[in-house]
Amino acid sequence: MIDLDRLAGWMDDNVPDGKGEPIEHRFLSGGSQNEIYEIRRGELHCAIRIPPASAPAERDGGIIREWRIIEALDGTDVPHTPAVAVCEDAAVLGRAFYLMGFVDGWSPMDMVDRKWPPPFDTDLEARAGLAYQLVEGIALLSKVDWKAKGLEDLGRPDGFHERQVDRWTTFFERIKGRDLDGMEVASSWLRRHRPIDYVPGVMHGDYQFANVMYRYGAPAQLAAIVDWEMGTVGDPKLDLGWVVQGWPEDTSAPSESSYVDMRGMPSREEVVGHYADVSGRQVDDIDYYRILAKWKLAIVLERGFQRAGEDDEKLQAFGPIVVDLMKGAAELAETTDYGR
Repeated sequence: MIDLDRLAGWMDDNVPDGKGEPIEHRFLSGGSQNEIYEIRRGELHCAIRIPPASAPAERDGGIIREWRIIEALDGTDVPHTPAVAVCEDAAVLGRAFYLMGFVDGWSPMDMVDRKWPPPFDTDLEARAGLAYQLVEGIALLSKVDWKAKGLEDLGRPDGFHERQVDRWTTFFERIKGRDLDGMEVASSWLRRHRPIDYVPGVMHGDYQFANVMYRYGAPAQLAAIVDWEMGTVGDPKLDLGWVVQGWPEDTSAPSESSYVDMRGMPSREEVVGHYADVSGRQVDDIDYYRILAKWKLAIVLERGFQRAGEDDEKLQAFGPIVVDLMKGAAELAETTDYGR
């Protein structure tokens, strides 16, 4: 729960809109990472993003990192939540926080029983637009001039791909509780291969349907990319790999492997082609990014599985998913060769 009196005092000094007016607020979402509240004050309509009191201290730095990204996106054509104000002083509300413009839209994470909202529930042509808009968001993001936006120190783009295998295999060894079939095959392949070209740019780091919002109604229109905890300057095409690593071969058939209904979606080749058209980047080496995304996601989810208690059904469910991901990475590696 946020202290509205302290928030109001800080906003009086830092956010001119609504100064002196009472604050109306509503809890929107939250967990161990961050909490989000809708805020209304006079004509001001925004949202506050703040770590919970129980979150580790480094989450404050993560909040500032997120703020830097959304602030840098102002003035670009990347759909995002507008930057309103940031507070780095934890003495105000106990944690660092920022205010962002409220986005009137819907999230695929709000769907019930994997059912898209109207008209996307029945209009498959309109539903296909959701996929094209999804990849268009990161295509536009990849074109942002990160140096001109002051994000030179946001990540370490030099040696990005050289670090991936060593960094994540070291991480895996720290949390290891079992061997994963195919890990050696995929790891070895990733070490031997590099992208055909590598042009650094801003990347989201966890890009998927769960981390975007759409405007209501058709045609599909991306309203905002959200949840920038993993944002950095690296290889933007890894965001594309993250999207398509689990894209079904046949989008006309029901699939239980996705948290959204993929029936009616364009093929993987079509969404990758749309990304290439909008971003101007070549995608001939997309299989490298698919393998890296599957391999990395398997390791990330394995951490959750190893931490799962006997009654934690959600984390326990990661067990077979991890096995399938690593197996898929190895199988794709064994059939992919760039001639190196």
